[in-house]
Amino acid sequence: MRNVIVILFVLLVTGCAGHQAIKGEYEPATVVRENLEKEFDTIPAPALGKVSVAVYNFKDLTGQRRPAPPGTTSFSTAVTQGADALLIKSLQDVGRGEWFDVVERTGLDNLLKERQIIKQMREAYEGSTAKPLMPMKFAGLLFEGGIVGYDSATRSGGAGMRVLGIGPQSQYSEDIITINLRAISVNTGKVLASVNVQKTVYSTADSIAVLKFYDQGTQVFEFEAGITLNEPATLAVKAAIDSAVVELIKEGERKDVWDFKE
Repeated sequence: MRNVIVILFVLLVTGCAGHQAIKGEYEPATVVRENLEKEFDTIPAPALGKVSVAVYNFKDLTGQRRPAPPGTTSFSTAVTQGADALLIKSLQDVGRGEWFDVVERTGLDNLLKERQIIKQMREAYEGSTAKPLMPMKFAGLLFEGGIVGYDSATRSGGAGMRVLGIGPQSQYSEDIITINLRAISVNTGKVLASVNVQKTVYSTADSIAVLKFYDQGTQVFEFEAGITLNEPATLAVKAAIDSAVVELIKEGERKDVWDFKE
């Protein structure tokens, strides 16, 4: 009977620990995300219409590898290698799509090859009267930068308590991702605006442990359970890029690169 009571108590405390981890981790993240999305969507449109921009690359410059168990080697990177796609999507969506016209440059070789194929086919079937392709649109600004920093375990800690061999334990760890984004004039090569944005990546772990001796210390009952929550690094990079785009727009307005529509 006593063992049954102990097991029920363990299950109850484990459920509370899991609920606490989920509540503590995701509710603040939801609030932060909603605030960012609101500013991302409601930033005023440019006074002179959309700005034509190009993104050639936006790379992971950290070289950071994903943590691996001791004695093993990890070949996976800590952050996404497709940040340029996230940046292009962010530029298209910021301000409800009223800010930037993004021209294709990351796949420029493929685009030029396809245009060449179309040109050859038209000349083969239509001869000298073949209709030429429309000229490609050029960009007035280049957006450059990348993921310039990934600092692991910048802050970590935890707390635990046991009473009669039974008690919970909580641990947390914080990593920091740093994004650099800058706008460069194609006409002059001048860096018109540049911003650095940091995003914290949270990891939490809650567990419950039971260690009991009975039958005059000849028998032992040991139980441990827990839950670990790690914020996805790709979502953290996306949030940092969205924030960097908003901050770059504000920086450009302060430096008279563009003006907000009244």
